[in-house]
Amino acid sequence: MSQSDSPSWLDELPAAFQAYRNGRRLDEVECIIPDLNGMSRGKAMPQKNFSPDKPIFLPISIFYQTITGQDVEMDIANQWAESDMVLVPDMSTAMAAPWAKQPTLQIIHDLRDFDGKPIFCAPRNVLKHIIGLYEQHGWKPVIAPELEFYLTKPNVDPNEPIQPPVGRSGRSGTALQSYSMSAVDEYGPVIDNIYDFAEAAGLHIDSVIQEDGAGQVEFNLTHGDPLLLADQVFYFKRIIKEAALKNGMFATFMAKPMRDQPGSAMHVHQSVVDIASGQNIFSDEQGNATDLFRYFVGGTQKHLIEVMPFIAPNVNSYRRFESEANSSAPTNTAWGYDNRATGLRVPHSGAQDRRLENRVIGVDTNPYLAIAASLACGYLGMVNRVEPSAPAEGELDDEQQAQSYIPTTFDEALRIFEDAEDIHETLGRNFCQLYAEVKMEELRQFHREISPWEREHLLLNV
Repeated sequence: MSQSDSPSWLDELPAAFQAYRNGRRLDEVECIIPDLNGMSRGKAMPQKNFSPDKPIFLPISIFYQTITGQDVEMDIANQWAESDMVLVPDMSTAMAAPWAKQPTLQIIHDLRDFDGKPIFCAPRNVLKHIIGLYEQHGWKPVIAPELEFYLTKPNVDPNEPIQPPVGRSGRSGTALQSYSMSAVDEYGPVIDNIYDFAEAAGLHIDSVIQEDGAGQVEFNLTHGDPLLLADQVFYFKRIIKEAALKNGMFATFMAKPMRDQPGSAMHVHQSVVDIASGQNIFSDEQGNATDLFRYFVGGTQKHLIEVMPFIAPNVNSYRRFESEANSSAPTNTAWGYDNRATGLRVPHSGAQDRRLENRVIGVDTNPYLAIAASLACGYLGMVNRVEPSAPAEGELDDEQQAQSYIPTTFDEALRIFEDAEDIHETLGRNFCQLYAEVKMEELRQFHREISPWEREHLLLNV
């Protein structure tokens, strides 16, 4: 097919994709959705077989699986009737898959039933629902995520520990080099590929830094609409993994991939603007913090431990919260001004930029669900006028830490979530029930495993 014979929808794609295609024939279209764990699922097809108006279907049982691919038996009528979902392309999300050998387009799809209603358990729909609750009050949430991840040596044997990668110096990173420019340069080819892939996809990176861990990098994204930023995080994770593979490395978004290195977070900065005026509702006309800001903080403090299964969704997530050395993760729901010892931080800013940074969220989350859950906490605080504690100054003492604790195991987090009535009502009861059952099955699968530590220390010593 010549360029002049291309369908009209192809000619209407963003300039970034047209530049990437550069007159070449589009080879393939990937119709993708995020599953409960934020993994990309869907169908790929030749360009000639795709049209925005042509129905595509996937079974709803995609959302009945654990991260291991195991099916979960649940109390759902006709669960295994394998009813189909209708995939509806959101053409605003169309962008290149620049690591592919031939020009390839990827498009995130929304999920509906045959009556056009949103599928209740689709993560993108859950986030849209929370944004809709804000809109009912004339509010629009604004977020900015920060993505931490590790570059590692390829780990092809799960029984072997993950190790830092070898950089341009020929040495494997071991030292803590936070904010080191030379440490970033050590992995320059990977970073360059990430930038190149992002540019071809039409994505923007605000900044990049070396984090505390050996081979640990952080990308900051520009603030904006929560759904747009969740889509970008979803895309960026794939871009980063592909760029690492291109350079003979792995990129991992595990919360704690190496025992003696810091964990990886997805800090999320959150503010709310008035839709009519565009003004930040967290500041008044004199630039002072408003009641709504206090309530947003209070609601986040109150409900954060209840949404831990969304912001720390795996067994490994809780290893990030260990109190030993080399763990910079907050282990509390306290808040403070420019205080990184607290789980909730208010950065220095002007009145229009007043925001709350949620530092508890791990990077191993599904971005749609983590952002939805965090915003739901603040929303409940504002509508129910929940007062926060006094802001913490400096490091927390034992009493402050105890009063603002977070669950330290996945088992405990799921038990707390089970009784979180307001959260279930806000996010959707049927969705919360399904999500909890899937995560409980993942936890059962984990507890059935015998770890290398047990074999090393118990095999001959007990």
